[in-house]
Amino acid sequence: MLPHNATSLTEEQKGMNPDRLAYPKSMKAKIEEEVSFECEPETGDLGPFSVSPTTKVMFSPGNLQYQASTKTWRFAEHQWDIIGEDNQNISDSYSGWIDMFGWGTGNNPTLISTKNGDFSSFTDWGVNAISNGGNEVNMWRTLTKDEWWYLLVERPNAEALNGFGNANERYGFILLPDEWKLPAGLSFTGENDTYTSDEWSVMEAAGAVFLPASGYRYCDGSLYNVGSYGYFWSSTPDGSEDAWYLYFDSGGVNMNNNNRCLGRSVRLVR
Repeated sequence: MLPHNATSLTEEQKGMNPDRLAYPKSMKAKIEEEVSFECEPETGDLGPFSVSPTTKVMFSPGNLQYQASTKTWRFAEHQWDIIGEDNQNISDSYSGWIDMFGWGTGNNPTLISTKNGDFSSFTDWGVNAISNGGNEVNMWRTLTKDEWWYLLVERPNAEALNGFGNANERYGFILLPDEWKLPAGLSFTGENDTYTSDEWSVMEAAGAVFLPASGYRYCDGSLYNVGSYGYFWSSTPDGSEDAWYLYFDSGGVNMNNNNRCLGRSVRLVR
């Protein structure tokens, strides 16, 4: 167990500014009509974070959520948002939202089973179009075990760039981007720092990530440790029945492995 303290929008211009070109007046109206701009979708992603010596990623702005009745994927509105007890209502027709998933269920998010063999292959949740995350397929992905570990332990200055705290009265684990600059008027110690919703909005604007202690869903559908423990899947299997995940509680943070049928949180990157 480790100790507690263990992008930008771009535009492609199709055309030139008519006021800066020399041309006959008769052409001006036509040129102005054809001036247009094409932008990448605004996803609100956070970072950047190094997950290997050569790879940096941006985190999604909230945990992944799914609504079976409309087959809709989205990111939570706030980083601290969790569904909690309603994850027990998981079914193909449920009209509410869930945010706990068996391992690799990007193609079958409502799969619930006590048999680990029913989760034999991994389909990344990021293959789906996420409505408020660019709404395009294959934009996002799940970190591997090694990438989570590098982020927590091996990236430069890793020990100073993570810790525990509360955002809008929700307990969780905080990750700070590589080039972290603490916003004026706020502090970060990594030892149960507390932020109001407005204060966390400032931290988030500086690139900080908050992973809420959302608990987990057992293979039979019952929920445990909601609000006190955090469990986030990696894409890495362990043998034929288990998989690796990020785990944290008040005692620390680490990578662990357990049954694939367990329902855990998903935080995607790109």
